Amino acid sequence: MSALQAVALLVVVVGGTAMVLVPDPLRQTLVLSVYGLALTLLFFVFQAPDVALSELVVGTVGMPVIILAALRKIAKHAAMREQEEQGDGE
Repeated sequence: MSALQAVALLVVVVGGTAMVLVPDPLRQTLVLSVYGLALTLLFFVFQAPDVALSELVVGTVGMPVIILAALRKIAKHAAMREQEEQGDGE
């Protein structure tokens, strides 16, 4: 195993640990994107460029965008529910 491969594995381990330890869903999404980028680097270093390209699209861009859209919809729904509750209390 080369030094570059060992560093790539270490970056993935640190990224995975950071992903688990971050409590806020918005920040978790951003860490997920960085983790996807680390996995892309890992796959590239281990000479799997096709898997690296797939991970780049799905893990770094696709999944975080979907999660951010869901978080936005949840926040919008919560705000509407709060407005309805305030309107009913008057």
